[in-house]
Amino acid sequence: MTDTPARLLNLLSLLQTPREWPGSELADRLSVSPRTIRRDIDRLRDLGYPVEATKGAVGGYRLVAGTAMPPLLLDDEEAVAIAVGLRAGAGHAIEGVEEASVRALAKLEQVLPSRLRHRVSTLQNATIPLTRGDGATVAPQTLTALAGAVTGQERLRFGYRAGDGTETKRLVEPYRLVSTGRRWYLVAYDMGREDWRTFRVDRVSEPFPTGARFSPRELPAGDAAAYMARSMARAQPEIDLDVSFEAPAEFVAGRLPAHLAPVPDGDTSCRLRVRTADSVEWLAVRLALVDAAFTIHGPESLRTYAEELGARLGAATERR
Repeated sequence: MTDTPARLLNLLSLLQTPREWPGSELADRLSVSPRTIRRDIDRLRDLGYPVEATKGAVGGYRLVAGTAMPPLLLDDEEAVAIAVGLRAGAGHAIEGVEEASVRALAKLEQVLPSRLRHRVSTLQNATIPLTRGDGATVAPQTLTALAGAVTGQERLRFGYRAGDGTETKRLVEPYRLVSTGRRWYLVAYDMGREDWRTFRVDRVSEPFPTGARFSPRELPAGDAAAYMARSMARAQPEIDLDVSFEAPAEFVAGRLPAHLAPVPDGDTSCRLRVRTADSVEWLAVRLALVDAAFTIHGPESLRTYAEELGARLGAATERR
C-alpha cells in the first residue's frame, strides 16, 4: 500500500480496536515493512493520536486515552448503532442527556452516507420506545435542524403550536437548546415579536434554516439555562410538595426525576418535601407511577386533583 493517507487511515482503524498490535502483524496487514509502520506511528502521534508502544518479544502498539479526543473511524455497524442511540436519547429528552448529544447527532448525520442514513431511519421507525412521564417526544430531525441553526448562527423559520392549540409561523435567531429532563426547549430571539422567547421543541414543526446569518444578541439572563429557569418560573407558580411513601427512599428515587428526591423516614418509608414548579396534573401521574402506597400531605390543590383523577379512573373501570 503506497498511498500514505489511505495507509494511515487503515492503520488508525486497526489501532482503534481494543487490543495490542505487534508491529510485524500491522506490517503484514498493510503490506509494508516494519520500518514504514514505525514512521506511520510517528505521524499519527504528530496528529494527536496517543499511540503507546511496548517493548519485548511480544511488544506492540495500542491506542490509549489521551488529553484530547482525536477523530474516530467508525465502520458501518458502529456508525448506525451510535446514530440510533443518540436519536433515541435526544428524541425523548432523557434526564442527563444535554445539548452535546444533539450536537453529536447533528455532526454524525451530516457525514453519514445515504445508505447508512436509510438504515438508521429504518431501524428508528421500526422501534417503539417505552417512556415514562407525559410522553412528550421530539423528532430527532427537528432537534438536529435546530442544533445546526444554533451552531451555524443561522435564522430559522418554523411552525409553532401554542398550549391553547393556536398555530403560528415564527422567524427566530436561535440561541441555545435546553433540556429540562422531561422536555427540550429552544431559547431564541423572535424577530416578529422583537423579544426573547422560549419554545417547546415538541411543538415545533417543519424547521427551515433560511441561510441568513446573524450575530448573537446579548441574552437578558446570564446564560440560556438561567433564562429558561426564569421563564418557567413566570409561567408556572411554585408549590410546596409534601408526600410520604410506604417504600424505601432508594426505591422511590429510582422512579422519580432527580429534582424530586425523597429522604428516608425509616427502613421501609420515606418522605418527599420539595418546592417545585411542576403542575399538579403531572405530579399526580408521576406519583402514581412510583408503584408504591403514598399519602399527599400538601398542597391541597394536588390532593383535590388526585381525588378527582382517582374517581375518573374508578368510573372508567366500572363494569356496565
